Amino acid sequence: MAEKLSRLFISVRQVPQLLAPPPATVSSSEVPRVFWKPYIHTGYRPVHQTWRYYFSTLFQQHNEAINVWTHLVATLILLLRFQQLSQRVDFGQDPHSQPLLIIITASITYLTFSTLAHLLQAKSEFWHYSFFFMDYVGVAIYQYGSALVHYYYAIEPSWHERIRGFFMPTAALLAWLSCAGSCYAKYHYHQSAWLLSRLCQEVPSGLAYLLDISPVVHRICTASSAGHTDPALLYHKCQVLFFLIGAFFFSHPYPEKLLPGKCYFFGQSHQIFHVCLVLCTLAQIEAVVLDYESRRHIYSLLQGDLAHHFSALCLFTVTCSVLTAAYMARKVRHKLSFKED
Repeated sequence: MAEKLSRLFISVRQVPQLLAPPPATVSSSEVPRVFWKPYIHTGYRPVHQTWRYYFSTLFQQHNEAINVWTHLVATLILLLRFQQLSQRVDFGQDPHSQPLLIIITASITYLTFSTLAHLLQAKSEFWHYSFFFMDYVGVAIYQYGSALVHYYYAIEPSWHERIRGFFMPTAALLAWLSCAGSCYAKYHYHQSAWLLSRLCQEVPSGLAYLLDISPVVHRICTASSAGHTDPALLYHKCQVLFFLIGAFFFSHPYPEKLLPGKCYFFGQSHQIFHVCLVLCTLAQIEAVVLDYESRRHIYSLLQGDLAHHFSALCLFTVTCSVLTAAYMARKVRHKLSFKED
């Protein structure tokens, strides 16, 4: 009897070992902390499983489930919205509709890339880096798209006169710098040098947002003196509010800092950031649609036939961002192969 109890005790002690993730191909000191803790306690999924396994976790509870579903649902909503708009907007023949098409495409792109990054990044250390580099490309595209529609549709003539000489080229540069800074921070400062990582990631993004949102802020500030009702302003105000709330939770780890060990599955600051960013994007799209439909007499005079030039600049920004992400992914592969040697 004592021998049976002893064997049972040994078996119970081995359960945590059986539930632990399979060993990585690199040393534990080099693997990001997201791969260290067993799935059963924290929701972190094991590495080096099949792609089918990670896709199947779309319908399982784990630490990234909320992050995946917030952006996945928003993607589906925007696809439906685009299908509705295509029935009344001539995206093929109306050149003034090109910025609207770009922002919808950019929004769907960044939401899709983010969904894939959070769903599949646990595959391995290389894919963890690569998928988030792809995520940063999506963010850069969205930043440029936001700058474009704010400049094209939302801007007031007085503000357009002040910034028309530099706004769009600077917006494209900052969008690329945002991607490059985020990729570099992820590669060089991952899980270390927290302040330097934040500076590389947030300074270009912060400057880009200040520039990109300036036409909207100027319009909101001058709307009270205009003396007329503007239906798009409420959506513009909402997008600014949701972005600022989301930016706070992106930069500050609350509530998990107040509840350590309690927010592995629900309540993470990044989850709150995702929800706020989705609400910001949906409000922005509605504001842009209203501006496109009601302000043609303004933007057609201000922008003339520049829509094709802005579309070309968008393609240039996308190309630079993709090449940057590919270069950083190559550096990660080289670094990992060097460590294995």
